[in-house]
Amino acid sequence: MAPGAASGIGNHASPGSAVTERGTRGQVARLILELGPSTAATLGSRLGLTPAAIRRHLDNLIAEGMIETRTARTPVNRGRGRPAKLFVITDAGRGVFEHAYDDLATSALRFIAQTCGPQAVAEFAREQVSELERRYAPIVATSQDLTSRVQALAEALSADGYAASAGPAPAVGTASVNGEQICQHHCPVAHVAAEFPQLCEAETEAFGRLLGTPVQRLATIAHGDGICTTHVTCTERVNKTNKTSPEGSDI
Repeated sequence: MAPGAASGIGNHASPGSAVTERGTRGQVARLILELGPSTAATLGSRLGLTPAAIRRHLDNLIAEGMIETRTARTPVNRGRGRPAKLFVITDAGRGVFEHAYDDLATSALRFIAQTCGPQAVAEFAREQVSELERRYAPIVATSQDLTSRVQALAEALSADGYAASAGPAPAVGTASVNGEQICQHHCPVAHVAAEFPQLCEAETEAFGRLLGTPVQRLATIAHGDGICTTHVTCTERVNKTNKTSPEGSDI
């Protein structure tokens, strides 16, 4: 339904109005997701809704847990008075849209796999990750040592919503481990990757190329782990140790 068609929704009920109400309510929630914290006036203006209609939809979305309110730190306009009320999407509301996109993406990949084979899915995954790799390459390249490159990659991932962190790889038992570790605490495509691991594999390959060193995926959210964990081999340290070790030091 076009935004302008919603302008007539207000105080008058009509046959099929329940369906129209749900559709318009979804438009309101999606617009808040796209715009970020927004006032009722902004939302009503963008969707062509009367003040009474936008208030009703916002109240219903709050009751459903889709959105919540915040108070603007500074007045939205130059007039004096109490700060404006902002409406923001909740985690639950965001999840509704993410799952809808997941279902569509999964269906599309199933179609590709059935008509063109699993290799086509892998090629699609690599093509999707290539854009991410293209954007991250100049960011990671500015760092000289591996630790800095890993940190730069983690920060770039966080900026894209992966909630990533980086640090030294933990030692296992009494053995020391030469390397770094990237942890991604959120995966926007986890539900899709659970059925199509080619997405994780393509991402891991891209990490290796960006960092210029072997990497290994140790855990993934898609497979039920709490976080996606990638071990980054620190070949710089290994090579340095081998060059400086005196002969016979392994006796």
